[in-house]
Order: sequence, then structure tokens, then C-alpha cells
Amino acid sequence: MRVLVTGGAGFIGSHVVDALRARGHEALVYDVRQDPAADVRDPVAVARALAGVDAVCHQAAMVGLGDGVTDAAEYVSRNDLGTAVLLAAMAGSGVGRLVLAGSMVVYGEGRYECREHGVVRPRPRAVADLDAGRFEPPCPACGRALAPGLVAEDAPADPRNVYATTKLAQEHLAAAWARSTGGTAVSLRYHNVYGPRMPRDTPYAGVASFFRSALARGEAPRVFEDGRQRRDFVHVRDVAAANLAALDADTPKGALTAYNTGSGEPHTVGEMARTLAAAYGGPRPVVTGEYRLGDVRHITADSARLRAELGWKPQVGFQEGMREFARAGLRGE
Repeated sequence: MRVLVTGGAGFIGSHVVDALRARGHEALVYDVRQDPAADVRDPVAVARALAGVDAVCHQAAMVGLGDGVTDAAEYVSRNDLGTAVLLAAMAGSGVGRLVLAGSMVVYGEGRYECREHGVVRPRPRAVADLDAGRFEPPCPACGRALAPGLVAEDAPADPRNVYATTKLAQEHLAAAWARSTGGTAVSLRYHNVYGPRMPRDTPYAGVASFFRSALARGEAPRVFEDGRQRRDFVHVRDVAAANLAALDADTPKGALTAYNTGSGEPHTVGEMARTLAAAYGGPRPVVTGEYRLGDVRHITADSARLRAELGWKPQVGFQEGMREFARAGLRGE
């Protein structure tokens, strides 16, 4: 199979390229890191890159929480306009298979259950509560404490920052393309991906990169809130394998199918920081009580659909992955 990988020189994209080539596929890298002319928003360049292509793995995106809404136009341009240009070019060239780098951020907060009111959707956390160190979202009906659980693909979308909004828009665009062309579209809703080649400490890097960058400087990782927020940390090679499984899958034509892509093993951010610091041999993390307003408290995946329908399962365990990540270099080092 001849596969165009947008963002193929980036963190996740480069691992997707490696996995494709190891499986005997022809992987074509389309990335401004390698060629400034390879902008996914350029319809002429994209159409040229699609010549002879069987499928597209669309990894190119501006990622991370960013800086509130000050960079909203850049997010929309890179993520949504770029996806629209790519899909229009695919429709024109007859490429009928798409695997999209989706994200768990489309859910907003994860799944919560109240003893009295059952499954509920908490409201966005208030600044006054965060300033006071009240990080857990209460039940919107009675104000009592909630129990977090695993979120499934049928949970309602509730994006709570600019990046999350653009990732949901990408899915809607891909669904519209699939309906219009009869193409096959899969969105892999990545959870917290980590591993070799992560970008260095930037406003757009993931929390694992922040911690690893601090350790490389000889500094203690700074853990926001109280460190008890839950995430699903999934290794980048497992995510690359999920992309291959999605390319090979017999998914419905004319529709978008979404799959949570996580390890299925929730860990707290504080636990991840302590595990990484111990593996690196650096200073213990410091819990700061700071927060970012666009962050959610708990978001962890139920990846049962991906396992059942695509035959995928993660191969890299949490402890093993953190030991490797502690030794791995970051992009820019």
C-alpha cells in the first residue's frame, strides 16, 4: 500500500512511517519540517503529493493546550483549514481511505458517576474553585463528589479548549468527506501519547515531555493541581500500530468510525512523574497546586472497541515504557 503520512516527520507521524515501512508498505512523508513547501494548507502541493496514493494517515496538526484563545486562529488554520484542503484534494484524486489523528480531548471531562444521580456531565471547573485547590468537579445536580470512570466512544463531545474544538471539527470534516465520496474514515482518538522523539518543552508539548525536559535540565518535574488527575498514557509505538490496524480494517464506507486509542490502564499525573523521575535518576517531582484553565480533571479511555473490532492491543506496559522514555532523546535535544 502506498500511504501518505502528513506530519510524517513529527513525533507520532515518524513512528507511523517506521511501522508502515517495517510492514512492507510505501510510506510518503509530507511535512513542513522536511520541506517548507509541504504545507497541508496548500491545495496544489497536497494534490501533487496524493498522486498514486492509496490511503492517507493524517497526523499533521498543531497540538496541545496552547495559550488560551490567543492562538485560536493558528489552531483553526493548521488543523481545520489544513484538513479541509487535504480532504478536498483526496476527493479530487480519488483517494478513498483516511486515518485521522483524533484526540480524547473531544470529550472534555471524562465519565463521572454520582451516587444519587448516576452518570453526569460536570460543568467546566470554576476559577474560584481552582484557586482554592478544589480540583475535583462536583455533581452538577447535588454538588456531591463524583467517581471517575472510563469514557467510551458514544460519550457526548464537549470540547473545553481551542485545540479540542479543532480536533472535533476535524472529525466532522472527515465524516462529511466520507459521506460525500463513499470513502472510509477512521479517527483514532489518542490519549496521552508518550515515547521517543517527543518534542521538547514548549507550550504545545504533552505533560510527559514537560517532565522529561525538566529532568534533562536537572530540575524536579512540576506537577500541576494535586497530581491526582487521571490520564491514560499510551506508548507511541502502540499508537503507530493502531494506525496500521485502522488502515487494514474493513470499516464502513461513507462514514467516520471513531476508536479510543489508549492503554486501558489509568494512572495519575503524579504517579507518572514519580515513575519517570525514578527511572531517570533525577529529583523527585514537586506538586505545585498550579493549574491551566483549559485542562480537565480526569479523562481515561475505554479502548475495548479498538481491541474487539481491529484486533489491536497495546504491547508496551507503563513501567517498561517510562524506563525507555527516561533514556530516550527528545526532538530538539
